[in-house]
Amino acid sequence: MNAVTMMTRDERHSLARTVLEGLAIGDAFGELYAYGFENVRQRVAQGVPAGPWWWTDDTAMALGVIECLERNGKIEEEMLAWIFSRNYKREPDRGYGKGARQILQMIGGGESWEKAARSAFGGGSMGNGAAMRVAPLGAWFADDLSVVVTQAMKSARVTHWHPEGIAGAIAVAVATACAWQTRALPAAEAREVIGSEVLRLTPEGDTREGLKAAMQVEPMLSPAVAGRRLGNGALVTAPDTVPYVIWSALRSLDDYAGALIATVEGGGDCDTNGAMVGGILAARLGLDTIPKEWLEAREALPPLVA
Repeated sequence: MNAVTMMTRDERHSLARTVLEGLAIGDAFGELYAYGFENVRQRVAQGVPAGPWWWTDDTAMALGVIECLERNGKIEEEMLAWIFSRNYKREPDRGYGKGARQILQMIGGGESWEKAARSAFGGGSMGNGAAMRVAPLGAWFADDLSVVVTQAMKSARVTHWHPEGIAGAIAVAVATACAWQTRALPAAEAREVIGSEVLRLTPEGDTREGLKAAMQVEPMLSPAVAGRRLGNGALVTAPDTVPYVIWSALRSLDDYAGALIATVEGGGDCDTNGAMVGGILAARLGLDTIPKEWLEAREALPPLVA
């Protein structure tokens, strides 16, 4: 991989917003087709339904991440916690999980974000929520992987103090950054670079072990079988979700629509899986490769701060 040129602030804005769009479409697509996911390919071939395709908490929290970056230029945990809590109060019915609701209600009630995050599940959440929202951050800092890692960690621990929750966020953020860095490379070469960097930078633990296993799963294997081997997010944890997501993104690096269809075929946490894959692929491919009717059907995003 060639040396990466440092991005301007405008370039960071543009790439992060592109990735946010890709994440939100993946989120809404996964939510739309979660019921009857086994037949998603045939259903899409028959014609996708008119919108709006509603997005969920995945997108709501990604909006919070990008707002913090646009306000501050980096992650500041106190600010991010406040934004998350404010957005939750505004729209509590976006599909937040029980643990997330408890944490955000504690923060909204005046508890420190650190105490709220540490207290979840008796030592911090290892859920996939920090990973589902992080792709715009990977895009924002895509010119420096060391910064991607430190900023992804900071973004994760506001709600996911457990090392596995943090590891999941780091893996997806690095994959997103590397997808952009390798956008000019052929898919086969890019796949090797992205997989290698994700393994190098993801901290030791169950999530990384799952990623190692994912790198050994053949790309031609069906998503349903891969999901059973790696975990498809049904347990809603980072180790049970992120390896499958990275495998699914890497097998379809040049096909945004095909990647989302295949990802949903694996079942499990379909909207969250779709959000992560959609963000990673958008970093590499941009918006031009996303079907126009999908962009038009997805529920509009609210205006951002800058």
